[in-house]
Amino acid sequence: MTIHNRLPIFIAIISSSFTSLVVAKQAEPIAEQDWGLAAMYRIASVPFATESGDQTVGTFVPLMYFSNDWVFIDGLEGGVHLTQWQDDSLQLNALTRMRFVDIPASIQNANQGDSADFGLQLRQSLNDEWHLDWEVMSDEDFRFHTNLRASAEYQWGDWNLKPSATLRYKDADFNSQYYAFSEYTAQKIGAGVDVNIGVDARYHVASNLYLLGSTSVTRLDHNAYHAQAVEERYQGEVFVGFGFFNDSSAPKKTQLTNSRYLRVAHGWATPSNIGDIFALNREKDPYNNQLTSLFYGHPLTDELFGYPVDLYFTPGIVHHWSSDVQNASTEWVAAIKAYVTVEWPTRWRFGVAEGLSYIDNISYIEQSEMDRKGYTPSHLLNYLDFSFDINVGDLVNQPSWQHVWFGYSLHHRSAIFEKASQFGRIKGGSNYNTVYLQFDF
Repeated sequence: MTIHNRLPIFIAIISSSFTSLVVAKQAEPIAEQDWGLAAMYRIASVPFATESGDQTVGTFVPLMYFSNDWVFIDGLEGGVHLTQWQDDSLQLNALTRMRFVDIPASIQNANQGDSADFGLQLRQSLNDEWHLDWEVMSDEDFRFHTNLRASAEYQWGDWNLKPSATLRYKDADFNSQYYAFSEYTAQKIGAGVDVNIGVDARYHVASNLYLLGSTSVTRLDHNAYHAQAVEERYQGEVFVGFGFFNDSSAPKKTQLTNSRYLRVAHGWATPSNIGDIFALNREKDPYNNQLTSLFYGHPLTDELFGYPVDLYFTPGIVHHWSSDVQNASTEWVAAIKAYVTVEWPTRWRFGVAEGLSYIDNISYIEQSEMDRKGYTPSHLLNYLDFSFDINVGDLVNQPSWQHVWFGYSLHHRSAIFEKASQFGRIKGGSNYNTVYLQFDF
């Protein structure tokens, strides 16, 4: 059970971001967007009978939030707005959502159970607080489940609460795969309907800082509960963490000072880790594996905690070139990036991005490290980008070139030191030193 080929809507989000956002009129002012970046830790009960006797499993979950008229990323889910009607009270979305399979951490890398399901969602707004979602979802092998969810959003001062209740119908193949583990036990079970009740909470501490938490409990259906592998009928989960979002105590800006951008980069793989790279002690990849990338930057805000920080939603597509040890592959990235500008003696910028990366074929530099460490690689990993650039117009004293930046960036994929089940519970990844030109428009 791998996440490979389970992310068509993630790819659609990136494609839609390029095709819809880039074509916006240059003269049109960009207002402050809905955005967020969070770090949460999830603890869930293990409903299965296990040899280790583990009763809980935990995972670190970085989350992004962004929405506009075309695409949305909302924590564990994201998608593309397809159409809407009846004064926007009905909305049809293409959707992908991360689904955790809660088995003991010690066997998660071998089983790769977490899934990015995909499907369609029909959302109906009932009033200002409540809405209904009808969803048809599938994994890559077309094991289906459907959801009927009622959820609401309430704001009381600094508190934001989102209660929800969900009925989920799972077909026999889905139940057999994810509750009976039929590929290991050979047991087949029937379909069923489980029930989930939960609440998400967000507390505004100050400025852009929020505390986050959520909890839910699921009651398994009769067939799932009586599977040989299942021990408990009820399963619970708790998320706790913090995040950075729009300041709810201040009105959104109607026009931002930062502009859209396109960034073209080319880079070279290195087996060195981040610490060695920044210490200028990098090792050269003997096979000279390379990549070329194109990123779009969509402004989110130009201020963070009252300081001038340019924040962007930045989707990207990366081509990994073929070599003696690997075939060509394509990587898709979605991230949120922050820039801090220093104006001495010319304009310099330092940037850092956090997001998600999905690659269709594991690169050699990554596969070789996983082989050395005895891990099963993951196509979906956490993405980091560290950059440093200089304004070309300032450097050569040409005002007509002030929209051009030249710089260095570190392109990094990793799995957060075995702390994230959705990334395969591995340690390691890949690094590429890249140089780039970035064009504001």
